Amino acid sequence: MRYILVFWALPMGFFWSWFLLAYNDISFGMLFLSRELYDRVFMVYGHITGIAPDALPALIARACIVDTFLIFGIFAFRRRRDIAAWIAVQRQRYSGEAATPRA
Repeated sequence: MRYILVFWALPMGFFWSWFLLAYNDISFGMLFLSRELYDRVFMVYGHITGIAPDALPALIARACIVDTFLIFGIFAFRRRRDIAAWIAVQRQRYSGEAATPRA
């Protein structure tokens, strides 16, 4: 599961770093981070998909949010026993009752 999170987080971090720097034209002198390349990338992607280039960033953001919920949902499902035990301990701590975690 660690590898899934790493292979999810690295591309997401890379893409959103590029997106925010290029969108705001903070290029540090590199063409890769320029607003010109940003506009061309979304223009090409818009022509390929048949969607207006201005609508693509919102669609990509929604897709990333859905992917994030899926990844963390899978992670929570795989760790559901640990999460349930943690919740039982927290309930015990705040209610003063003796809780027995399910195994």
